[in-house]
Amino acid sequence: MIKKETDKLLAWLASNKYITDIQRNELSKQQFASFTDMESAIRQMVILSEEDWTQAKGVFYGLEYRSLMGVVISSEILNIFPQDLADNYHMVVFGREGDNLSAGLVDPTDLKAVEALNFLARKRQYGVKYYIISQDSYRNAIKQYETLGHEVGEALGTAEEIFGTMDVETGAQTDVSEVVKSAPVSKIVSVVLRHAIEGRASDIHIEPVNKQSRVRYRIDGILHTTIVLPIYVHAALISRIKVMANLKIDETRIPQDGRIRINVHNKEIDIRVSTLPLMGQEKVVMRLLETPDKAPTFADLGFFGLQAKIVMESINEPHGLFLVTGPTGSGKSTTLYAALSFLNKEDINIATLEDPVEYYIPGVNQAQIKPEVNFTFATGLRSLLRQDPDIIMVGEIRDNETAELAIHAGLTGHSVLTTLHTNDCMGAIPRLFDMKVEPFLLANTLNAVVAQRLVRKLCNSCKVESQLPADLSAQIQSKLAVIPKEAYYSGFRMEDIKFYKAVGCPNCSQTGYKGRLSIVEAMSIDRELQEIVAKGFDRRQAEAELQKQHFITMEQDGLIKVALGWTTLEEVMRVSKS
Repeated sequence: MIKKETDKLLAWLASNKYITDIQRNELSKQQFASFTDMESAIRQMVILSEEDWTQAKGVFYGLEYRSLMGVVISSEILNIFPQDLADNYHMVVFGREGDNLSAGLVDPTDLKAVEALNFLARKRQYGVKYYIISQDSYRNAIKQYETLGHEVGEALGTAEEIFGTMDVETGAQTDVSEVVKSAPVSKIVSVVLRHAIEGRASDIHIEPVNKQSRVRYRIDGILHTTIVLPIYVHAALISRIKVMANLKIDETRIPQDGRIRINVHNKEIDIRVSTLPLMGQEKVVMRLLETPDKAPTFADLGFFGLQAKIVMESINEPHGLFLVTGPTGSGKSTTLYAALSFLNKEDINIATLEDPVEYYIPGVNQAQIKPEVNFTFATGLRSLLRQDPDIIMVGEIRDNETAELAIHAGLTGHSVLTTLHTNDCMGAIPRLFDMKVEPFLLANTLNAVVAQRLVRKLCNSCKVESQLPADLSAQIQSKLAVIPKEAYYSGFRMEDIKFYKAVGCPNCSQTGYKGRLSIVEAMSIDRELQEIVAKGFDRRQAEAELQKQHFITMEQDGLIKVALGWTTLEEVMRVSKS
């Protein structure tokens, strides 16, 4: 890599207080083979929003940064670069001054994108100035080719005559197959899916509410009503989704599960579909599993300080069990992917058992379990042990057999990464005892337990400093004061504490939050804790030992992140229920 550009980027990061002078010196001494390697090293150290990192990339590549969040682009300007090309090249035209166009480019190294626009611009005798934009800015711009309401409204314009003969309660019609293939139904479903993906939704709910069909998106863990449709279209939408997921459209009495795979903006999206019979109608929930360009780092996820140290030491152990716990939707699988991405090297054989495979990591042998053919976590784990693995990732310990096999794998020289459903770190050990795991075996296998929840991150574009009531501020500062200094993050000082509140702007769709990060507690199983586990795990003894480890709870970790201005007190209270 070119040292001049690297030094310029590091200088920009330091001048904007994203990295310290010590971190800058440390990074400048390293030899990076590629920009991606440098990005990984930097983002292991600090949390950077996508907008911040896009600005940094612009400094490196010599392109001016521009945010298109909340920017309204006229259709005349937007359509200079047609939508199919914008989808293909991740580039949009967003402005024009005289004979000069302004174009936003997500990937500055994509020379084919530049060639495509230059060709179109020459035909119209335009010049082009290129800017670097984030993926979020691109999505905001691409959505303006056609809005959700406009696109669905067009489809509904001809829908009423098609659905006129349909029974609202049952969805019965003379030829159901023709209905679900009709242009309005197909269009509505494809538009709802595409806008959910562009809006970073994790789930789509389509449900009957009184005399309407309500579509809700879950974004950053919170459900939002996106559009409300007439009830007469509801049964046909459900049937269309069933056809796409290879489910039985005439079976409305029992729940069904299926999958859809689609391509949106040149990205493969896997969708898990679940239908549920309600009173008179069905509801469908779709989980969107978008494969990102790369697995996140621990810093991206919110692991810092002592927790990050415990995690790194544990996953680098040559054998034993690394356990991540938390409820459904708390980011457990993503944490395991961050670990696998870090451990992935040519001389290591990594094999996984997942349900489903959410991120594709080149070089990792990833297997999708299929219970319908008896390929379960337990049967798959038996087979993996014959595949000469160094590291095994098991998506979840669900039963006694899987727990026993995971412990056996950890005892026989394998490093096992897996998840479990418990509320906190210490709850994981009694849970494994309930699964008939022998205490002395668990004591000799378990390396570390991490428990986590997800909180929404404050939007950096609109967050404002806020004064808490004096009694509440004093209460929080007293809780922070008892946190051991050894557990502080680099750069955290009690005297610099500030509190912020969510406001809302176009950049965050007026929510005040954008993205999520983990609040974490991490327990390292040292020799003293091994003895406590082997004797049956006395919780009081364990708590006393954890104090010596400078252990901090999820709530305390959340308060540190509130004090650093990364999230709000309301978010920490919402997920920790304290």
